[in-house]
Amino acid sequence: MNGKVSRRLLGMFFVSAGVLHFVFTPDYMKIMPPWLPWHQGLVLVSGVGEIAGGLGVLWHLTRRWAGDGLIALCLAVLPANVQMLLDAQVAGASAIWLALLWLRLPLQFLLIGWIWRATHRRVVETKVDPALDVAPVRRESPSRFSR
Repeated sequence: MNGKVSRRLLGMFFVSAGVLHFVFTPDYMKIMPPWLPWHQGLVLVSGVGEIAGGLGVLWHLTRRWAGDGLIALCLAVLPANVQMLLDAQVAGASAIWLALLWLRLPLQFLLIGWIWRATHRRVVETKVDPALDVAPVRRESPSRFSR
Protein backbone atom coordinates (compact mmCIF):
# COMPACT_ATOMS: atom_id res chain seq x y z
CA MET A 1 0.00 0.00 0.00
CA ASN A 2 1.47 3.36 -0.91
CA GLY A 3 2.00 6.08 1.69
CA LYS A 4 -0.84 8.35 0.61
CA VAL A 5 -3.44 5.57 0.73
CA SER A 6 -2.07 4.35 4.07
CA ARG A 7 -2.29 7.83 5.58
CA ARG A 8 -5.82 8.37 4.28
CA LEU A 9 -6.98 5.05 5.73
CA LEU A 10 -5.23 5.82 9.01
CA GLY A 11 -6.83 9.26 9.13
CA MET A 12 -10.30 7.89 8.42
CA PHE A 13 -9.83 5.17 11.03
CA PHE A 14 -8.89 7.60 13.79
CA VAL A 15 -11.44 10.28 12.90
CA SER A 16 -14.17 7.62 12.90
CA ALA A 17 -12.93 6.15 16.18
CA GLY A 18 -12.80 9.62 17.73
CA VAL A 19 -16.37 10.41 16.68
CA LEU A 20 -17.51 7.16 18.33
CA HIS A 21 -16.20 8.50 21.66
CA PHE A 22 -18.86 11.20 21.45
CA VAL A 23 -21.65 8.99 20.12
CA PHE A 24 -21.13 6.14 22.62
CA THR A 25 -19.58 7.98 25.58
CA PRO A 26 -21.32 5.86 28.27
CA ASP A 27 -20.05 2.64 26.64
CA TYR A 28 -16.49 3.94 26.57
CA MET A 29 -16.79 5.03 30.20
CA LYS A 30 -17.67 1.44 31.20
CA ILE A 31 -14.28 0.14 30.06
CA MET A 32 -12.27 2.76 31.94
CA PRO A 33 -10.08 1.32 34.70
CA PRO A 34 -11.54 2.20 38.11
CA TRP A 35 -8.24 3.71 39.29
CA LEU A 36 -8.45 6.45 36.64
CA PRO A 37 -10.34 9.62 37.60
CA TRP A 38 -12.69 11.69 35.46
CA HIS A 39 -13.93 8.90 33.16
CA GLN A 40 -16.20 11.04 30.99
CA GLY A 41 -13.58 13.73 30.53
CA LEU A 42 -10.88 11.23 29.58
CA VAL A 43 -13.17 9.54 27.06
CA LEU A 44 -13.99 12.87 25.43
CA VAL A 45 -10.38 14.11 25.49
CA SER A 46 -9.20 10.86 23.89
CA GLY A 47 -11.91 11.27 21.24
CA VAL A 48 -10.69 14.77 20.45
CA GLY A 49 -7.14 13.42 20.31
CA GLU A 50 -8.13 10.70 17.86
CA ILE A 51 -9.97 13.16 15.61
CA ALA A 52 -7.11 15.68 15.71
CA GLY A 53 -4.52 12.98 15.10
CA GLY A 54 -6.52 11.46 12.27
CA LEU A 55 -6.78 14.84 10.57
CA GLY A 56 -3.16 15.67 11.39
CA VAL A 57 -1.72 12.68 9.54
CA LEU A 58 -3.27 14.00 6.31
CA TRP A 59 -1.26 17.25 6.23
CA HIS A 60 2.49 17.00 5.73
CA LEU A 61 3.28 19.85 8.16
CA THR A 62 1.52 18.17 11.08
CA ARG A 63 1.99 14.52 10.08
CA ARG A 64 4.94 13.67 12.33
CA TRP A 65 3.48 15.37 15.41
CA ALA A 66 0.10 13.78 14.76
CA GLY A 67 1.77 10.40 14.48
CA ASP A 68 3.65 10.87 17.75
CA GLY A 69 0.42 11.98 19.42
CA LEU A 70 -1.52 8.99 18.10
CA ILE A 71 1.21 6.63 19.30
CA ALA A 72 1.07 8.21 22.76
CA LEU A 73 -2.72 7.95 22.67
CA CYS A 74 -2.58 4.26 21.73
CA LEU A 75 -0.32 3.64 24.71
CA ALA A 76 -2.54 5.75 26.97
CA VAL A 77 -5.69 3.78 26.11
CA LEU A 78 -4.01 0.42 26.58
CA PRO A 79 -5.16 0.23 30.24
CA ALA A 80 -8.78 0.57 29.07
CA ASN A 81 -8.26 -2.31 26.64
CA VAL A 82 -6.82 -4.44 29.45
CA GLN A 83 -9.71 -3.41 31.73
CA MET A 84 -12.21 -4.46 29.07
CA LEU A 85 -10.56 -7.90 28.95
CA LEU A 86 -10.51 -8.23 32.75
CA ASP A 87 -14.17 -7.21 33.02
CA ALA A 88 -15.12 -9.73 30.33
CA GLN A 89 -13.29 -12.51 32.18
CA VAL A 90 -15.07 -11.70 35.44
CA ALA A 91 -18.43 -11.54 33.64
CA GLY A 92 -17.86 -14.98 32.12
CA ALA A 93 -17.85 -13.78 28.52
CA SER A 94 -17.76 -16.29 25.68
CA ALA A 95 -14.47 -17.83 24.64
CA ILE A 96 -14.71 -16.12 21.26
CA TRP A 97 -15.17 -12.69 22.82
CA LEU A 98 -12.27 -13.29 25.22
CA ALA A 99 -10.07 -14.43 22.33
CA LEU A 100 -10.90 -11.25 20.41
CA LEU A 101 -10.08 -9.11 23.44
CA TRP A 102 -6.76 -10.94 23.89
CA LEU A 103 -6.02 -10.44 20.19
CA ARG A 104 -6.75 -6.75 20.51
CA LEU A 105 -3.77 -6.21 22.81
CA PRO A 106 -1.00 -7.16 20.34
CA LEU A 107 -2.99 -5.52 17.53
CA GLN A 108 -2.57 -2.26 19.43
CA PHE A 109 1.18 -2.54 18.86
CA LEU A 110 0.69 -3.33 15.17
CA LEU A 111 -1.45 -0.20 14.98
CA ILE A 112 1.40 1.76 16.56
CA GLY A 113 3.74 0.35 13.90
CA TRP A 114 1.34 1.43 11.16
CA ILE A 115 1.14 4.93 12.63
CA TRP A 116 4.94 5.16 12.78
CA ARG A 117 5.43 3.98 9.19
CA ALA A 118 2.75 6.30 7.86
CA THR A 119 3.98 9.42 9.66
CA HIS A 120 7.78 9.21 9.83
CA ARG A 121 10.04 9.47 6.83
CA ARG A 122 12.85 7.00 6.57
CA VAL A 123 16.41 8.27 6.42
CA VAL A 124 18.58 6.28 4.03
CA GLU A 125 22.25 6.44 3.29
CA THR A 126 23.26 6.49 -0.34
CA LYS A 127 26.04 4.19 -1.43
CA VAL A 128 29.24 5.95 -2.41
CA ASP A 129 32.16 4.64 -4.41
CA PRO A 130 35.08 4.31 -1.91
CA ALA A 131 37.48 5.50 -4.62
CA LEU A 132 35.81 8.92 -4.55
CA ASP A 133 36.73 9.41 -0.88
CA VAL A 134 33.39 11.13 -0.15
CA ALA A 135 31.32 10.66 2.99
CA PRO A 136 27.92 9.01 2.53
CA VAL A 137 25.06 11.43 2.05
CA ARG A 138 22.04 11.07 4.31
CA ARG A 139 18.72 12.01 2.78
CA GLU A 140 15.05 11.45 3.41
CA SER A 141 13.58 8.74 1.27
CA PRO A 142 11.03 10.19 -1.15
CA SER A 143 9.46 6.79 -1.70
CA ARG A 144 6.35 5.64 0.14
CA PHE A 145 6.54 8.33 2.80
CA SER A 146 6.56 11.47 0.71
CA ARG A 147 3.68 13.87 0.39
